[in-house]
Amino acid sequence: MGNIIYILKRIKNMDKKAMMEKINSIHQKTGISKFKIFLDMQKCARRYGAGYMDYDLFEMYHLTDEQKDTYLTRGRNNQLVTKYCNLETLHYFKNKDEFNTIFHKYLKRDWIKVKGTKKEEVLDFLRKHDEFMAKPIDGGCGKGIEKIKTSDYSSLEDLYNYLTKEENNFELEEVIKQHPDVAKIYPNSINTVRIVTVVTTKDGKSLLELPKEERKNASLQPHIICAYFRIGNGGKFVDNFNSGGMVAPVDEKTGIVMQVAIDKQKNVYEKHPQTGEMIKGFQFPYWKEAIELCKEACQEIPEMGYVGWDVGFTPNGPLFVEANEFPGHDIYQLPVHTPDKIGMMPKFKFRD
Repeated sequence: MGNIIYILKRIKNMDKKAMMEKINSIHQKTGISKFKIFLDMQKCARRYGAGYMDYDLFEMYHLTDEQKDTYLTRGRNNQLVTKYCNLETLHYFKNKDEFNTIFHKYLKRDWIKVKGTKKEEVLDFLRKHDEFMAKPIDGGCGKGIEKIKTSDYSSLEDLYNYLTKEENNFELEEVIKQHPDVAKIYPNSINTVRIVTVVTTKDGKSLLELPKEERKNASLQPHIICAYFRIGNGGKFVDNFNSGGMVAPVDEKTGIVMQVAIDKQKNVYEKHPQTGEMIKGFQFPYWKEAIELCKEACQEIPEMGYVGWDVGFTPNGPLFVEANEFPGHDIYQLPVHTPDKIGMMPKFKFRD
């Protein structure tokens, strides 16, 4: 009876039209009956926290129950955030100006918040940088980011007026000079590696499992969960998977891209379609330094114990482009990257 009630509640709350579109699409691809797909979707939601989007993206209809149980689904990802992250500290990562203040030494570039900063200080930044990135302070997924040239405006005063419009809430950043080896693959965006970390105590517990008075002096252990190359495409200057980019897994130990890249439409690329440069097999420069950067930074606010760091590579070493308080789950287990049909969940076992 409990399972039936659970299914009925999910049916009531879900986007039925979108779910049926996924069911029809899967049926057409596989020949599996629609009713069987529907029941399996509900089982995956109940047992593994997978919505119909996860079910389709990870092609769970091709997986055994044992394989399905290894996948990091949206529901499980939310549980990990709750387990490892004090939600009261999320704002340090959600707001770019707060993040940049705390993690300034890892940014290795000039930046300034527009609103709340003296006009002359903003104008000084504009005089110093004839090209810069303007990022919405609370933006995500690469949305709303602008690459601005001061020469495109009649005066710095005119540009300042644009930046301070009521609907705008920007922080401005010096343009990153990308390492030439990384730029060869796609020069129009800063191609980053998403490195996901978890911070635990030395015995593998979440810091939040300890009483508050014990957390400050707890011995910490940083863990590297995975690394994924995020590559721009289509003339855009962002590398985000949800904004036209593509992803490929990177070996955490060596910094070598292990497999082909894929975009959200499931197009597969061994070489970049615009530059012809090989993606699979690419060796990142300064890889050891990038890993150490993340291991150090993830202990700055250890109560945010589960973070995805977007690392850029310059001729002088790695730096942070930004970080994600919800590291995501969709780009790490795409079928083309999981030929063994094993997902990410085994990597979160720290007490074994």
